Amino acid sequence: MALVRGAAVALIASGLLLGGCSSLPFVGGSKDKAPTMEAQLGIGVNAYLWRATLDTLSFMPLASADPWGGVVNYDWYVNPQTPNERFKATVFILDRRLRADALNVAVTKEVKDAAGGWVSAPVAAQTETDLENAILTKARQLNLANAARR
Repeated sequence: MALVRGAAVALIASGLLLGGCSSLPFVGGSKDKAPTMEAQLGIGVNAYLWRATLDTLSFMPLASADPWGGVVNYDWYVNPQTPNERFKATVFILDRRLRADALNVAVTKEVKDAAGGWVSAPVAAQTETDLENAILTKARQLNLANAARR
């Protein structure tokens, strides 16, 4: 245990010492170069995909959203026309670029059984793909609208 604690202290101390070596390449950076605004502000994923996700799935209750990690969790949604089934979704935005492979939607479905309890049910194969396509379409529209304003 003492060896692990000693190694951790040494690692932290070396990081602090090297952080002060700003004249060394790849260590501390240049003092005359200010950090970019992108590094200080913004989100960690593509902003169009982020906004499109929130807009497209706005009918579902939002459980949590992590704009730096790119994960949006939605809570259970029951369509009033089908009260015996409910859906939950999680959207993963995987890149800062607006690309189809930068988006992954996972949907969970439950249906009421004879006793009135919720049990897992299979999700239609096309559901996740349809949601991904709807989000991508909205993201492209937002991107084009933003480009037209410039």
